[in-house]
Amino acid sequence: MVLDTVKVKPRRKPRGGLLLLLGPAFVAAIAYVDPGNVAANLTSGASYGYLLVWVLVAANLMAMLVQYQSAKLGVVTGKSLPQHLGERYKTTTRRLYWVQAEVVAMATDLAEVVGGAIALYLLFHIPLPLGGAIVGLASMALLTVQNRHGQRHFETIIIFLLVIITIGFLAGLVLSPPDPAGVVSGLIPRFDGVESVTLAAGMLGATVMPHAIYLHSQLAKDRHPDARSTPAKLRRIIKATRIDVVVALVLAGAVNIGMLLLAASTLSGVSGTDSIEGAHAAIVNSLGPAIGIIFAVGLLASGLASTSVGAYAGATIMHGLLKVRIPLQARRLVSLIPAIILLWVGVDPTWALIVSQVVLSFGIPFALIPLLRLTASKKVMGDHRDGLVLRIAALISVALIVALNVLLLWLTFTGHV
Repeated sequence: MVLDTVKVKPRRKPRGGLLLLLGPAFVAAIAYVDPGNVAANLTSGASYGYLLVWVLVAANLMAMLVQYQSAKLGVVTGKSLPQHLGERYKTTTRRLYWVQAEVVAMATDLAEVVGGAIALYLLFHIPLPLGGAIVGLASMALLTVQNRHGQRHFETIIIFLLVIITIGFLAGLVLSPPDPAGVVSGLIPRFDGVESVTLAAGMLGATVMPHAIYLHSQLAKDRHPDARSTPAKLRRIIKATRIDVVVALVLAGAVNIGMLLLAASTLSGVSGTDSIEGAHAAIVNSLGPAIGIIFAVGLLASGLASTSVGAYAGATIMHGLLKVRIPLQARRLVSLIPAIILLWVGVDPTWALIVSQVVLSFGIPFALIPLLRLTASKKVMGDHRDGLVLRIAALISVALIVALNVLLLWLTFTGHV
């Protein structure tokens, strides 16, 4: 008796298979919509209209490129960018490198805590120092979720906050749409004096974030610890990583550009909009209190999410470069102190936000140049090293960033326009 052979069709992978691999880029993307972005983008739109739209578009394209490279480095090698640097540099170099990275992390912490404090003041009239303390404590609670429940739960909370941020910062465009001709004209690269260059550097520093570059490699490797188990699985995870980065950074880019467009269409020429508080008051006067509340809630979500991610990044940098691991909550508590002091002594919060973003801009090459060298290395990346086109695009990005910073220094110290 011969039994018929029944052919069983191979099981298809679940349609949501790739979607289930997404997440790390959304955590990194929070760094691109932090309160520093709010200050830089609103000030740009209010002061110069649509002039610097091109800066955000270019910066977001650069961000997609470098965040993909960072994530791919973590997935392919199983090591974060700071770990690679820690293995390659001698003790003195590692410590000096950590110092500059720590200054960048401190600038990030400053922007996030100050922004959250401003949001609490706008919503509940809580004094800025107390608001900063509340934001810091709330971020410690978020970091506890990461410690106790793992990265997936932390990613879920961060994505939820990102949705709130998106609604909060883009809702006003429904009532005050931008001028299409103005938007098109803003895509032409140009400046208008020293202050516009300073703002452009701040916008760049707020968009291509050094600490996000360091962190993304850690997030990706932790999320996919078995990525290198088979070549096929590694290729699949790299593909998912590419999708993750594009979706997350397109969303973050839309929020950033939307903030500038809202300021250009609503705040341009309005006095007193050179601060977040003034911009918020002008938004309330122009678009109503409901939009003002939504905007402030978005700012609060931005501060809470980004300060948690910033502390995570700082811990990653310290562990990779100094081989020192401290609890995330302890690091959050220590790095909270400078921001509270600045708020206590009465430093203008919006000015502090913009300056912090300029500091971040100068830290970008220190993160980008080693990343480019590593991802272009056949020895490090094997068959997944960057291709020629990607290497050229990355080199152009670094050159543009460094050139903008040099131009900023020259204009600032000479006063030339």
